[in-house]
Amino acid sequence: MWAKLRLSLPLQLLFAAFLAWSIATFLPLPSNLTQTSWYQLIMLGKTTYIGLLKMVVGIVVMLSLLQGITSIGSTVKLKTIGRRTLLFYTFTTLIAVSLGLGASLLLPAWQPLASHVPLESHVQLIDTEATTGGAIAGKLLSMALVNPVAALAQGNLLAIVTFSFLLGIALLFSLPEKHSIFETLSGLNKAVNTVVSGIIKLAPIAVFSIVFEFTSNGNSGLFHQLFLFALLVFALTVFHGAVVLPSIAKLVTGIRFRTLFKAISAPMAMAFATSSSSATLPLSMQVAEQELNVSQSTSSMVLPLGAVMNMDGTALFEGVAAIFLAQLFGVDLTTTGLVMIFIMAMISSVGAPGMPSGSMSGMQMVLLAAGIPLEAIAILLIIERPLDTFRTAVNVEGDLVASLVIDKWQQEDALSGLSSPVTM
Repeated sequence: MWAKLRLSLPLQLLFAAFLAWSIATFLPLPSNLTQTSWYQLIMLGKTTYIGLLKMVVGIVVMLSLLQGITSIGSTVKLKTIGRRTLLFYTFTTLIAVSLGLGASLLLPAWQPLASHVPLESHVQLIDTEATTGGAIAGKLLSMALVNPVAALAQGNLLAIVTFSFLLGIALLFSLPEKHSIFETLSGLNKAVNTVVSGIIKLAPIAVFSIVFEFTSNGNSGLFHQLFLFALLVFALTVFHGAVVLPSIAKLVTGIRFRTLFKAISAPMAMAFATSSSSATLPLSMQVAEQELNVSQSTSSMVLPLGAVMNMDGTALFEGVAAIFLAQLFGVDLTTTGLVMIFIMAMISSVGAPGMPSGSMSGMQMVLLAAGIPLEAIAILLIIERPLDTFRTAVNVEGDLVASLVIDKWQQEDALSGLSSPVTM
């Protein structure tokens, strides 16, 4: 048992949360709890974890986006199929984010924590006075068009994202596909992800600190709300995967729901088991070509690109999580704040690592953009891992549906080209 606990991060997080809750609930605590030295020692776990996240978040966002954009260079050069792939992935991600945000806003608000960290101590990028379309656009532009060095220093995620997109597109069109700078970006991205993985290993300590702090301050209902939040994310993810994506495939290609799910069941099961869209890619390509009759030229372009930038389940999760955490921490989200969450949830799915809990780097971007304390990351980690399995399966399903739809469009183009009269 102890060997499993040592190796399994989800079990460590659950154990740390339960232990902290038990101590804060059942042991007699002094009235001057926050002034005691042992309480301050416990809080060091939270302080260290959040500090490390703040230290790397800007670099993580920049490098992941640069690699995500530059990795699609060969597809963009194919023009028609590349344009269709990018537009289709953007369309399905937009649906996923809209579904998550819409459902979260229509449901009753989550109960705020009895106490939370003052927002003044956190980076807050939203403007509570911007309510009109022009004011929102002006505010977004003023935040986006900032010196990138200053943006990194100040934690201005929107400016970092803007610069990364501009630089990534410029690299695509100005350098050959095999240029050494792309290999350098890939290496730096791997190195930074290794740092992030190391930071995540400290999450059990941070979870213990945060759950103990919240429970000792009268927030005993945190676990109940986390459970309901997990149910909401699960229901929306299943709806997107069982209704939205198959409906798109049915509308464009005519394939029946049962036929589709029978064909893609193996890669979805593997994605569920591994929580990695990258690890599932070889099987997805095989199934697309042999079970869905997708041409090799389409699958070899659409599916690798999807493993990099098509994260419907991740985008949906981040949108719902941002609303949940904003209400939990008493953040008053105005129209500008909602727009920021929508934009960042869309953008953060590009270049998200195709590995277990890879969405956490993007989640930092969403939280900072909405002015939500970064300690919320540790709260999400308590229930994030089980949810990750389902949304990864939906991510892979979205890739396979995209390959089916785009191959249908390519075939129609080929047929129309053959049927058109030859002109001299």
